[in-house]
Amino acid sequence: VLVVLVFLAVSSGGSKLFLMQQDVEFFGNYGFDVPMLIIFGVAQLVGGFLLIAQMTRLAGAVIVATTFAISAAMLIMDGNIPATIFTIIALCMLGFVASRNRINKASSHAVAP
Repeated sequence: VLVVLVFLAVSSGGSKLFLMQQDVEFFGNYGFDVPMLIIFGVAQLVGGFLLIAQMTRLAGAVIVATTFAISAAMLIMDGNIPATIFTIIALCMLGFVASRNRINKASSHAVAP
């Protein structure tokens, strides 16, 4: 699950950084200019890399989930149901990773009797 999420975040961020025409047009329809799209892409890229290390995984999950939620809202407005479903599945997977990370951190801080 983690490998898939890192791949999705990094590839999504990269496509925005490289100003792929489809992203420029799609996000442009919702008010994103090029600098905003690049910032959005950087956030996805950084979030994806933060997902890799357990110490930064929660922060990465929150960043990527935020960008994916924004994308999902736009996809819903666009009427793109298949992409919306895919994005919502990725959001659920991010929630799973975040909750597992919190459980693992809590159990590692538990004091043995």
